[in-house]
Amino acid sequence: MKLRTPLLAAAAFLALATPAAVQAHRMWMLPSATIVSGDDVWVTIDAAVSNDLFYFEHQPLRGDPKVLAPDGSTLEVENKATGRYRTTFDVHLTQKGTYKVAIVSEGVMGSYMLGGERKPIPRGTTTATLASVIPAGATEVRTSESANRNEVFITSGEPTNTVFKPTGKGIELIPVTHPNDLVAGETATFQFTLDGKPMPEQAVTVIPGGIRYRDKLNQMDLKTDAAGKVQIKWPEPGMYWLNVTTGGGRGPGMGPGAEGQGASAAPAGPAPRRANYVTTLEVLAP
Repeated sequence: MKLRTPLLAAAAFLALATPAAVQAHRMWMLPSATIVSGDDVWVTIDAAVSNDLFYFEHQPLRGDPKVLAPDGSTLEVENKATGRYRTTFDVHLTQKGTYKVAIVSEGVMGSYMLGGERKPIPRGTTTATLASVIPAGATEVRTSESANRNEVFITSGEPTNTVFKPTGKGIELIPVTHPNDLVAGETATFQFTLDGKPMPEQAVTVIPGGIRYRDKLNQMDLKTDAAGKVQIKWPEPGMYWLNVTTGGGRGPGMGPGAEGQGASAAPAGPAPRRANYVTTLEVLAP
């Protein structure tokens, strides 16, 4: 108890002193294990949005998780449930090899002026449906397109690489080091691509879990090289949150009806674009 009081006091001071950007909510999925063995095994995954990693204290991560199996087939998750603070579901691993569990979303956010009021573009709008949700007479249309990918990797038995075939959409991780072969004290290499092209000089953020129980974030701020590759030396075993984000902001739509253009037609599409990638990686002891 003598140690707990000063630790809480230090944490409280740091919470006040920490910049708001550092306290931003983080989306994550946390598997009960990333490497398993056996002929009929299950993994449970928690999914949430929180300040602390990986402690569910803000809201559940919503979305439609999909599982890509080692043979390339797509599986549905089982026993999915969403509570006040987290979503949880099971993955039944019936094949040997590496699985990818992903929540992927694309959409358009923004607003427009109509009748002297600024109105938001409805949730769920896509580039394909944008024109249909902007009413006639709308002006000053401001939009941004988003592409979000939150995924984790699980291996049953020996690791395989079929699930890493890129889709060419949004930010994707291309492993040089297999993400289920990470060891403390060793260096892993990953490549990141945006719409299938390498992301040079791109910021990569890595944070170890357990923030709630230490007074330092221990964040690693890294950058990709000219080929979009980043090297990460793991300081200790545990679960790590990795994030890559590019773009952002909102601007005028590109088509008729956009800001500064006529008021009689709908916009053709969004101008600015934001892409976000998140994964949780397990690092084992040597």
